[in-house]
Amino acid sequence: MNYSPISFAEKLSLVTEQWQPRVVAEMNDYQFKVVRIEGDFVWHRHADTDETFIVLEGVLRIDFRDGEVTVGPGEMFVVPKGKEHKPFAASEVMMLLIEPRGVHNTGDQGTSERTAQNDLWI
Repeated sequence: MNYSPISFAEKLSLVTEQWQPRVVAEMNDYQFKVVRIEGDFVWHRHADTDETFIVLEGVLRIDFRDGEVTVGPGEMFVVPKGKEHKPFAASEVMMLLIEPRGVHNTGDQGTSERTAQNDLWI
């Protein structure tokens, strides 16, 4: 058993690619993933699960067909399952995602240039 805390800053320093989440821990069937993002993502939804965004640095905007939410450093937002959304970052955002193991980042949109490989640990 490793009794060392996980440093988000240390883990994020190892992430060089945008939009490529990396797993840093698991709890039951949920994964905690660090990710760097900048620019626009694709419209998508996750039919069977909520998705949690925790912003560590930067400002994240999550667009919905009927509005938007802005999430700043030290804040989080949970997108309810089935809700179509599109993350956007005008400048680089570093964040933590919490979602069940095996969830594809592009949800119901299938494979695209933004689809990340699952279960990559850092």
